[in-house]
Amino acid sequence: MTRNTLRHVHVPMTSTKSGTLYDILPDVMGLTVKIVNVYFIGDPESNEGWVLVDAGVPHETNTILEAAVRRFGEGARPRAILLTHGHFDHVGCVVELAEHWDVPVYAHPLEIPYLTGEARYPDPDSQVEGGMVASMSRFFPTQPIDLSSRIEMLPEDRSVPAMPGWRWVPTPGHSPGHVSFFRDEDRALIVGDAFVTVRQDELYQVLTQRQELSGPPRYFTPDWNAARDSVRRLAELAPEAAMTGHGIPMKGEAMRRDLNALADDFDNVARPAYGHSVDNDPESGD
Repeated sequence: MTRNTLRHVHVPMTSTKSGTLYDILPDVMGLTVKIVNVYFIGDPESNEGWVLVDAGVPHETNTILEAAVRRFGEGARPRAILLTHGHFDHVGCVVELAEHWDVPVYAHPLEIPYLTGEARYPDPDSQVEGGMVASMSRFFPTQPIDLSSRIEMLPEDRSVPAMPGWRWVPTPGHSPGHVSFFRDEDRALIVGDAFVTVRQDELYQVLTQRQELSGPPRYFTPDWNAARDSVRRLAELAPEAAMTGHGIPMKGEAMRRDLNALADDFDNVARPAYGHSVDNDPESGD
């Protein structure tokens, strides 16, 4: 395992490097895995167990396993893996992790075809307005994975298995069954890619992790009306801490102000001006 590559720090609000474990809340820890974040939910001092939210990019299984040991001790095994959605950079290690830990994986019903080999996502929109990463996205994988023996649907009542006090929030747009996770008690929000805190289509921003609250990654977002409505739905929750799939977690009033601004002006600041998925009438489909 990659023990010597992992660092454990208090939540950094200026930068994170791949392999960095960081505290966000007493029972929430983040791990940056290359270009994406995964989250460990659970108090290591409690006997109530823990869960993993999302599963990073491919070929980083050992990084996540070692982080789990650092967080929860030898023999660490979650009660479940929760997925915000099934894009390659959020499920890269999920098959190996689910088999290793022998645990179920939960996702929204609309994501399950992409997680059982039945369907593949649309190809990335490499022609969408954006920077170099958007152009490079034509090389990103879209083939489905097969979790048929492990996958289960999130409950219809919006509760979250093995995460008491949390509820799942439908946030489609970036993918059909994209969800976020919210805890009312402290207004903690795990966003997935409904919005991010780095311009994920700009290579310089990705490399430097310059903090900027932004809409979902453009090259993988096929439904901009739904994406806009999802951001508005999350802004109405008035989160205290926002933990995104890409970029640095943000907290407090400044984050809420930026999120409200994004929700209010989404069609001007987040919706790209051109691309295969862009609707010429931003108000159509409401």
